[in-house]
Amino acid sequence: MEVVMTNIFASAPHQAVRYGARVGQTSRRRYSLATLRNTIAAWRQQTRYRWDLKRISEVNPHLIDDIGLTRREVDEEIAKLPFWQR
Repeated sequence: MEVVMTNIFASAPHQAVRYGARVGQTSRRRYSLATLRNTIAAWRQQTRYRWDLKRISEVNPHLIDDIGLTRREVDEEIAKLPFWQR
């Protein structure tokens, strides 16, 4: 049985040559930049989630049970916010 592996980045070397960049540097830079963007997006999403939990716990604490969390779990998530935002 022969396994054929396809390279999904096959067009990247052609683009690198076209723009005058080296192949290794282009793919590494794009990968690290994409990783950084994804990490920042995840941090923002987590922060937004914690802010929403904080708002819900202050305004409508009875809704915490509706979303399937305990008060302790909500307090633990809110505690992960920086101290100046709690």
